[in-house]
Amino acid sequence: MSNSDVILFSLEPEFGRGVAAALGVPLAAHEERDFEDGEHKMRPLENVRGRDVYVICTLYGDARHSVSDKLVRLLFFLGALRDASAGRLTAVVPYLCYARKDRKTKARDPVATRYVAGLFESVGTDRVLTLDVHNPAAYENAFRIHAEHLDARKLFADYFISLIEAGEVVVVSPDPGGIKRAEAFRQILEKRLARSVGRAFMEKRRSEGVVSGEVLVGEVAGKTAIIIDDIVNSGMTLVRAAAACRKLGAGRIYAAASHGLFSANAGAVLADAAVDRLVVTNSVPGVRLQSDAVGGRLEVLDVAPLFAEAIRRLHGGGSLVELLED
Repeated sequence: MSNSDVILFSLEPEFGRGVAAALGVPLAAHEERDFEDGEHKMRPLENVRGRDVYVICTLYGDARHSVSDKLVRLLFFLGALRDASAGRLTAVVPYLCYARKDRKTKARDPVATRYVAGLFESVGTDRVLTLDVHNPAAYENAFRIHAEHLDARKLFADYFISLIEAGEVVVVSPDPGGIKRAEAFRQILEKRLARSVGRAFMEKRRSEGVVSGEVLVGEVAGKTAIIIDDIVNSGMTLVRAAAACRKLGAGRIYAAASHGLFSANAGAVLADAAVDRLVVTNSVPGVRLQSDAVGGRLEVLDVAPLFAEAIRRLHGGGSLVELLED
């Protein structure tokens, strides 16, 4: 890929290097400076005038910066690029923060997804590219700019095909809200296996951070169960679904989630023997949960090549729909 009119910045060096290597273009240089009072500045060190500019930054909190601080840093950098006369400006955000708060669940609740969309628009962003948001329809409707959405279904299918033997398989959604996501994965898995794949889902109720609901709808006895979700944070939802599958006689139980946020107590929760293997992508750095915390059962799939191909197609006018189709 020629870098004559495309330029790639990354505020996440490790992930950015993977994307750059897959694209065959170097990462552009930028300067970051923190001030004593907590303020900061970032600026590009290369000419971006009239160029197709992509900025990689995955929005999770870590020991150095909160998720909100990272969001502000990304927005300010995008604004600086717009002021520097970038041609087309794309925010590449493997994990998009605040995407779970996409509707009012209580009186006077905020709709944070819409507010974040407005912030990207306000600094002159032309397009946002992300992976497996919580609610794709809400994400697309929140933005008035181009909102592109990748998914990890094909990566997960490629991985699990090698583990699944000739026995029956069932895809499980850990809550009713994830049924569409699970069904999309079930269809691609069924196509790859060339045989029928079952479906099941868990009931789920959440109030004041407490998750309840024990009923699993669907037949899992004697089958390999694959639990599919978008995010694993505390791990409680995943483990609850796995325990229900185990209780009802499922054989092997695998779980996959696109984003491994892994809050502080996730290691202890995921050490539960109900899950035989947990698969996530590197949309959030894997250092948040070491594999030995789940008995060596954690696998991390690389989505940098997927983002690289998406950028290649966006730059060249190719189709993201064809990229995601099986």
